Amino acid sequence: QVQLVESGGGLVQAGESLPLSCAASGSIFRIPNMGWYRHAPEAQRELVATISSGGNTNYIDSVKGRFTISRDNVKKTVYLQMNSLKPEDTAVYYCTADVVQNGSDRPRTYWGQGTQVTVSS
Repeated sequence: QVQLVESGGGLVQAGESLPLSCAASGSIFRIPNMGWYRHAPEAQRELVATISSGGNTNYIDSVKGRFTISRDNVKKTVYLQMNSLKPEDTAVYYCTADVVQNGSDRPRTYWGQGTQVTVSS
């Protein structure tokens, strides 16, 4: 089995920063891609950022220049550094990982439990 455990999140004021992290554990051979989604009330879930095992990153336009995704392949951990936060960044943030388990040759997507980020104006 594979587990993703998130940490970070909380309540901050607009303009402040907040780091998120998510550690994967279990029977893992490799993790090709990791990322962060968010889901705000009465809104569609959206993919915020992704990062490949080689370090290639992608972001949605609304967070470019403010958020930075990174990963530590040895620790099997993905990070999301969120700077210059805005009230519209308020959401539950979920990490995801495409995991190839030991003995398998196909990735399967796993999700973290979600962490609340609230930005007050």
